Amino acid sequence: MSRPEETLPPDLFYNDSESRKYTTSSRIQTIQSEMTHRALELLALDSPSLILDIGCGSGLSGEILSSIPPSQGGPHIWVGMDISASMLDIALQRDVDGDLLLADIGQGVPFRPGSFDAAISISAIQWLCNAESSEVSAQGRLSRFFNGLYASLGRGGRAVCQFYPKNEVQRTMISSAAIKAGFGAGILEDDPETKNSKLYLVLTAGGGSASGDITGVVKGMDGVDVHDQRKKHREKGRRELKKGGKAWILERKEKMERKGMVVKNSSRYTGRKRRPAF
Repeated sequence: MSRPEETLPPDLFYNDSESRKYTTSSRIQTIQSEMTHRALELLALDSPSLILDIGCGSGLSGEILSSIPPSQGGPHIWVGMDISASMLDIALQRDVDGDLLLADIGQGVPFRPGSFDAAISISAIQWLCNAESSEVSAQGRLSRFFNGLYASLGRGGRAVCQFYPKNEVQRTMISSAAIKAGFGAGILEDDPETKNSKLYLVLTAGGGSASGDITGVVKGMDGVDVHDQRKKHREKGRRELKKGGKAWILERKEKMERKGMVVKNSSRYTGRKRRPAF
């Protein structure tokens, strides 16, 4: 059985019929509720906060954010963004409390810097690993998303993204894009090696340490895989690169890719000087 993200782009896959089916399914409602509460547990918010719900759909997660009692640090105020107009239309019909924005997260997160205290995403960011055309790269979409998310969070703000990677390549691609954007990133896996396995990407924007537990929320938890490449990059230090050399070209291509541009693949010929033509 093919994965939904491999059949159609999300704005086409979640049409009126599919959106209503998703929202009214009791099974999906139960799973969505469990994952949202788990994400809130990892966010560890102790007071009402402004939360960005990424890929909010019809507002199933947002309803939970609004219903958290004061004894558990709520209720929270939330803003949801989603690429599916059909999903957002159902959210409006359900009269959810949050503000809604129709937007493609692969084009960035269009909010002022430091707008949010935290962010959650349930079953959404794996869609970014699929490019709909040769003009768009998965790496570019992930880069624009995580750079925008990093900017939209206040210093020390946290984000928890539950996602379903197709394979280890996608898992690494997503976590690497988050780290390149500046996040401290930890991956927590619930029920590993079972069909009910759930992955949570736990992110911290700024204020993290280069050593030890960079997320501040996964300490002591089993099954946690923490990635921290910032120390490695700092140890390399700033080095002068010869303009036009291979290292200079590769660095330029990496910067272009982080901005979401499509760049040609590198090869053994990258940076080689061509012989003069007569």
